Amino acid sequence: MELHNRDVRTDVRELGALVGDVLAAQASTEAYETVEALRNTAIAYRRGDAPDRDALHEAVDGLSTTREEVVARAFTTYFELINLAEERERVRAVRNADDETALHDSFDATIAEFAEAGVDAAELEELLADVLIEPTFTAHPTEARRSTVKSKLRSIANHLEELDERNLTERERRAVWRDVTAEVTSLWGTRQVRQRAPEPEDEARNVQWYLENTLFDVVGDAYEEFEETISKEYDDVDCPKLFEFRSWAGSDRDGNPFVTPEVTDETLERQRAVAVEKYRDRCKQLSAVLSQGGDRYADSDELAESLAADAERFPTVVEEARERYPDEPYRQKLRLMRERLDRVNDVRPGEYPDGDAFLADLDIIADSLRADGQESVLESFIEPFRRQVDTFGLTLASLDLRDHRENHTEAVAEAVAVEGVDYRGMDESERQEFLTEAILQEDPVVDLDEPGDVSETTERVLRRFASFADWQDEYGQQAIDTYCISMTEEPSHVLEVLFLADQVSVVSLPDHCAVDVVPLLETESALNGADRILGTLFENDAYAAALEARGEVQEVMLGYSDSNKENGFLAANWDLYENQRRIARFCREEEVTLRLFHGRGGSISRGGGPMNEALLALPNETVTGQVKFTEQGEAIAEKYADPRIAERELEQMLDAQIRARKEANEEPVEDVPDRWAEAMETMAPAARETYRDLLNTDGFVSYFEQATPISVVEDLNLGSRPASRSGERSVEDLRAIPWVFSWTQTRLILPGWYAIASGIDAYLDEVGEEDGMETLREMFDEWPFFRTTLDNASLALARTEPEIATEYADLADEDLRERFFPELVSEYERGCELVLDISGRDQLLRREWLEESLGRRNPYVDPLNLLQVDLLGRTHRTEEEERTLRLTVNGIAAGMKNTG
Repeated sequence: MELHNRDVRTDVRELGALVGDVLAAQASTEAYETVEALRNTAIAYRRGDAPDRDALHEAVDGLSTTREEVVARAFTTYFELINLAEERERVRAVRNADDETALHDSFDATIAEFAEAGVDAAELEELLADVLIEPTFTAHPTEARRSTVKSKLRSIANHLEELDERNLTERERRAVWRDVTAEVTSLWGTRQVRQRAPEPEDEARNVQWYLENTLFDVVGDAYEEFEETISKEYDDVDCPKLFEFRSWAGSDRDGNPFVTPEVTDETLERQRAVAVEKYRDRCKQLSAVLSQGGDRYADSDELAESLAADAERFPTVVEEARERYPDEPYRQKLRLMRERLDRVNDVRPGEYPDGDAFLADLDIIADSLRADGQESVLESFIEPFRRQVDTFGLTLASLDLRDHRENHTEAVAEAVAVEGVDYRGMDESERQEFLTEAILQEDPVVDLDEPGDVSETTERVLRRFASFADWQDEYGQQAIDTYCISMTEEPSHVLEVLFLADQVSVVSLPDHCAVDVVPLLETESALNGADRILGTLFENDAYAAALEARGEVQEVMLGYSDSNKENGFLAANWDLYENQRRIARFCREEEVTLRLFHGRGGSISRGGGPMNEALLALPNETVTGQVKFTEQGEAIAEKYADPRIAERELEQMLDAQIRARKEANEEPVEDVPDRWAEAMETMAPAARETYRDLLNTDGFVSYFEQATPISVVEDLNLGSRPASRSGERSVEDLRAIPWVFSWTQTRLILPGWYAIASGIDAYLDEVGEEDGMETLREMFDEWPFFRTTLDNASLALARTEPEIATEYADLADEDLRERFFPELVSEYERGCELVLDISGRDQLLRREWLEESLGRRNPYVDPLNLLQVDLLGRTHRTEEEERTLRLTVNGIAAGMKNTG
């Protein structure tokens, strides 16, 4: 049976033609001809029909200022639509493979494999019980696209789905295509570039959109599929809770002064309101279904008792329900459940205190239906609803708080100074001793509500902690129960947060601790000092009591972005791998359950890449079953905008995690041969030295400023957070996102591969070419960590275009260009050669669809790059030229499908 009416080539061809039609109609025929000439000239060179890009240069150089803007808009619009075409092709691939039971990385195949291997029901239940996957949405980087643009693109995507999956008459098809044409015409006239930076509230609403409009409905379908898959091979194995969703949007204060307590409170309130409204709607829908009369089915004792309790709580409402639904107990119960939901945001008593209480009422209905033999009703209507409530509670997504450790130190020092304590004058051990005693004593040390005359930074920190207790009282502990500390370097940095939480009774030891305090280890010194930091904390009386109150679970966050920016791609990956193993071994010795929180970005250099491969490549020692990771920027839309793709993402995450957990149970300590580790111990330091030499070479920062669009990226209004920590221009001070974004724009994706060749060559020089290559090929074939690392570098190398990068290098002063660019190209070329040699492949890309995608995109990105270079090279730009320059950044980001 054919599931689809179209294919990706049809979508690309028709959408591309539509862009041309709209361009001609909305601009002019001459503008259309200009864009077509640029497109065909770029394609001619890529196909080998032209010896160089001289003709493309001449065409770009000859554009008028007005025509430049039209060209940038045309190619940007094209990429936005082609991205939709490729998203639709992903859906086709998933549906077709599912229909043919040929999905790779599928939960179905894994369960069948487990059964064949002799995994019994008890072992499978234990594996599933261990798993908890927590995707955590962050606001940075915000997507380059405006919300208005995203909304229009979603509408077009829905029309493409209709054309592809429905059997339409010719008249109906024309009507749908007319609507697509209207949306593209509207898109053409819509500003692509933000005129103002998004506010934290905008970012929180953006994250909320995916939770509310996609994931909320997908979760029920996903669990239904999981349960059906399990039942094919196993009887009586229940599928437990496997996913929770969390968010930093509206609560991440690190480097963002605009995330105030008011923003966080508004985010919590809005998310709860969405969850309540969703559940209220579901209850109304259920009421239409559960019309069974009490004379035909015997409602359970528990349901009768629950209705009796409701009668005492809401006598008037119960009387109204009985009159409206006489002898219909399910409808009566659902009416009372809606009443309790209505009171969640109301001053009247009787509301549901949390999601668990609402779930308990839903379970009463489920048990009664089961007792009456109405399993089909239960499975179709109640179970998906139960999964939604179990996953989203009344919070939609739990929030994590985060701030930089320096701000906590400053706040503690100022607050206790009022009480005569010289915290600044203490050394590390003295600070630990003071904080421990202060936490364990019953009386508070400081009054956070009235701290006295303190700095703005301290006032902000103390206000946040004072609000922390109020948020938990109002929205429940689960709504906001994690505090992450950026740039943690010492045990006192963790104890400072515990102390501040204690002062507002979020913590009251030994019995009460309503927060997980999470050190974020992102520098080389912090990662290498993880044993020391955690060991000191675990032995600390106050922290040990807090850990016990939290069930002996320690969450540790690993920073991929800053690790990479500090050490380079290869060294950072090895440092993270080794230190994860070290942390895991230490926690196991201390009988503490480790939950790793992977701070991954969208790009390869920031920990990006396929999540299922990343999970399978983690060291066995770290796979406790619980895992948490960030989802950012365009990656959120790519994974969670379409329901079918979102469901497939959840399945792949679960599949990878349960397989990894099974392997970890069978081999708790990963067997890494000494020669592999020794190879990495040679390669990583050599790569780090090469990378740091580049960054520390006099003039490199100037070269980076001149040969990339960093100055434009910083002013793009991509997010509410400033682009740098202090406003100074240095690689160290610059945030990882604009660092990566700027290189990506130039098509020289240096953060994803630079120094990997130097590292490998250092190893080959030490052990010899023949023996070294044999070991490296063995590592690639048999070691998931090394294979994934090399595959990710290969992807970054494949997306690098040295010829285009040359255009940007030519913008730099000649001496800077000659000093840096040849070295970058040399490292790139040797990297390509080595990766191909080790992998045994004849090309860098291992996925055919990705090769096709890049082949489709490159000729269209090239004119945007050349136009951007031309604009960057102008000493004085008009306001119109500045707008066009910013538009080229959006267009290249859409073409590369990545910001930072």
